[in-house]
Order: sequence, then C-alpha cells, then structure tokens
Amino acid sequence: MRILPCGFDGALIEFSQRISPLIHRRTIRFSKAIEDARIPGVIEVVPSYCSLLLRYDPLLTEFAALAHQIRALKRQSGSGGAPEGPVRYIPVRYGGDAGPDLICSAKACGLSPEQLIATHFSKTYRVYAIGFLPGFPYLGLLPKSLSLPRLETPRKRVPKGSVAIASRQTGIYPRESPGGWRLIGRTPFELFCETEDPPTLLQTGDRARFVAIDDAEDEAIRRRVSQGNWMRFEREWRQGAL
Repeated sequence: MRILPCGFDGALIEFSQRISPLIHRRTIRFSKAIEDARIPGVIEVVPSYCSLLLRYDPLLTEFAALAHQIRALKRQSGSGGAPEGPVRYIPVRYGGDAGPDLICSAKACGLSPEQLIATHFSKTYRVYAIGFLPGFPYLGLLPKSLSLPRLETPRKRVPKGSVAIASRQTGIYPRESPGGWRLIGRTPFELFCETEDPPTLLQTGDRARFVAIDDAEDEAIRRRVSQGNWMRFEREWRQGAL
C-alpha cells in the first residue's frame, strides 16, 4: 500500500496498479473501515479501481499524521475483501437511434450487431467507480472481443441514458453531456436523482447486468419511471426480469 499526497487537501491510497475484482473488494472494505474509524479531519472517502482518494481538512490534520493513522488502521483491519455487492438489472434498447455506433462497432470487432449485443449483456459487470458525471458508472471488465478505442472526435451531445463502450469498460450516461464513448444502446432507467437517498442507482462495489428490451418495453418503463419512486421501481422490475 502506498499513500501519496494529492493536492493540498487530499491523499491517494494505492493498493495496486492492477485491476481485479479481489483488489477492488479490498479497496471497498478499507474505504468502509476508514469511514467507520471517523478519523478527525477526514471529509470524504472515494473508492475506485484499486485506490482510494481521501479528502481532508488541512486545518484539522496534516498529510503526515493522516498517513500514520491510515497505516495503523490498515494493520488492524487486515487484507480481506468486502462482500459482493447486489446485482442490478439494467434494461437497454440496443441499436437504432438509441445506439448509433452499434453497427460500426460490431463491424470493427468482426461481429454482427446481434453478436455484439449478445456478448455485451452476457456478462455481469462490476461497478469499479462512479465519476465523470454524478451517477456515471464505470463498469468492467468488458470482454476483450468488444474492446474498442474511444471515438476520435467526441460528440458534443450524448443523450441521457446512453449505454456506451470504450476500451475494456462499459458505462451509462446519467444525463445529457459531451462524450467520446461508443453508443450502443439506451436505458430508460434514471441513474441519478438528487432527491433520492442514495442519489445514484448504482454504487461502487455493486454489480450490473444488462437486459435487452424492445421499443414497447422501453416506452412502458419510461412511463413508469416518470411517475417517481424510480429506485423502488428498479427493484420491482428486476424481480420481473429474472
């Protein structure tokens, strides 16, 4: 484990430079241990692929003292990993106007569009991090057969709910924004709502599976989501999807 300064009020805790489910589960577990320890001055703990970012108040603590406390806590907490997170099922309408990059992406992978879709939803993905936009999940690892670079020229406008791929990752745009990932589909689910607790549908450490839906199912889900209580509806829909 390495602890590195990150700006004037941050500390980066590195467990590895290799992405793996085990290392990620250890990262999640230690993140929880730091939160439970309530170390004076620590404001926020943000877990990612194989590291943690701590934000702290420099008026209440300093980097050297914080690093000493973190190392002591690591010795006490051991090296076990957190339990596996829940599986969230995400409906996706693939292709067409919802996935304008599906056909060209499939061709680049040497697959038919149907094969790319089947490969994409055949895997359970881990939520390695939330970032870029509030609620944007970095999901991995994408099968090697679907690994493609980002677009050479990013789009100025990516529609809300777009499901995309880039390199060994897949993700979902929680709101309209610029973006350079390849768009293969769109979900009618909401991924972020500031009035909900928690405000994001997916949490770091959760797992996600995509479920292909048609136009009629997409429209029906959008109507239900628009009525509110979308977090509760996700659980109801998941039960019916199994």
